[in-house]
Amino acid sequence: QVQLVESGGGLVQAGGSLRLSCAASGRTFSPLFMGWFRQVPGKEREFVAQVSWTGSSTYYAASVKGRFTISRDNAKNTVYLQMNSLKPEDTAVYYCAAGGWSTTRTGYDYWGQGTQVTVSS
Repeated sequence: QVQLVESGGGLVQAGGSLRLSCAASGRTFSPLFMGWFRQVPGKEREFVAQVSWTGSSTYYAASVKGRFTISRDNAKNTVYLQMNSLKPEDTAVYYCAAGGWSTTRTGYDYWGQGTQVTVSS
């Protein structure tokens, strides 16, 4: 089992930045691919970004590419999502996930509880 706890969400003005963190505990963190998803009420949870075991490979949704950066520190069992140039449409609950290399929910086995990000215009 892997437990994931997100932090770093909050309220920010459009154009601002936030950094989300996801701390993992339980089984070995390193072999797991990690991802970030987000969800707004009434909509499907959507893929945001993912990072490989070593951190050398990343992949982003088109809507965040160039603005968001995913990274990981395996020594700290933590994955990060640096979000810059935030837009009101980035407002959502952001979830950390652990599992395989996938852009779909079914590709991940473990999920955090989520952290709210609100971007005001």
